[in-house]
Amino acid sequence: MRRLALATVVLLVTAACGSGSGTTSTGSGGAYPVTISNCGTDVTFDAEPERVVLLKSAAVPFLHELGVLDRVTARAGQYPKAYYDAGTLAELDRIPLLTDKTDTSGHLQISPEVVIAQKPDLVLGQVDNLSRETLSAVDIPLIEEPALCETTTTAPTFDDVYRQLENYGKVFDEPSADAVAALRKRTAAATAKQPGGRTAAVLYPTVGGGTTYAYGTLSMADPQLTAAGFTNVFGDVDERVFEVTREELLGRDPDVLILLHSDGDPKAVEQAVTGAPGAERLTAVRDGAVLTQLFNFTEPPSPLSITGLEMIRKHFG
Repeated sequence: MRRLALATVVLLVTAACGSGSGTTSTGSGGAYPVTISNCGTDVTFDAEPERVVLLKSAAVPFLHELGVLDRVTARAGQYPKAYYDAGTLAELDRIPLLTDKTDTSGHLQISPEVVIAQKPDLVLGQVDNLSRETLSAVDIPLIEEPALCETTTTAPTFDDVYRQLENYGKVFDEPSADAVAALRKRTAAATAKQPGGRTAAVLYPTVGGGTTYAYGTLSMADPQLTAAGFTNVFGDVDERVFEVTREELLGRDPDVLILLHSDGDPKAVEQAVTGAPGAERLTAVRDGAVLTQLFNFTEPPSPLSITGLEMIRKHFG
């Protein structure tokens, strides 16, 4: 198994990646070792990863863009078909699924033993009961999407999408410049001539009753709303995601609601908000200005965030 060097570093490394997204890298052009600074930890690869286990779907569009999904030998979690084109779906169908069991908040339920038994040389995505430290103890590296790092204190931007694609390109020794240029062009087109003047909130409701979560300035929802011409009503909250009460939502009264979910019936997700007591007093509900879309179309920063921006612009004009 290739040597892995993991060493805790100070958060000043985030300054090296511009926006402080949580991942920087050194090494390119096939020159190994390659070091990725991810969530405040240095991860060093002596060769290209060849046995990758996916624990979150967020990395899929990056790996597809680079043509390295064939390096993934197992996956776990939810991979909704709506995220992917036919080619990506065909690639995913060839990858064995360990489990798709999640809790009501969309968090993957899998034992560490199941993942370790796959003998991966890279795990993508951290889950609650399988930490970086646990994997490090058995010489398995982990890369989390930078926006999901607990150490992240800087607001994400679309530049983080391009940077993360470049970083994956360095890890897998694959060129990324053309793919980055294409993503930049799509973002610019989706941002142009936005109407402006309206407010919006991005929420993650719990179907069947329970907590509703909102997204603040440390989430990709904030720059996505700005690019679409909206003002985030929770743009004064310096958190990624947080619980929000019905009364606070009514008080902020957004013109538009974007509701995120991990799987299941989008109508049930919408009903969880629009059918709640007092919801008829919300401007967005009265005007029918509600869009439900899958979680990765907003969070974390990835090529799917650009697709989500395009969907928001198309839906709301």
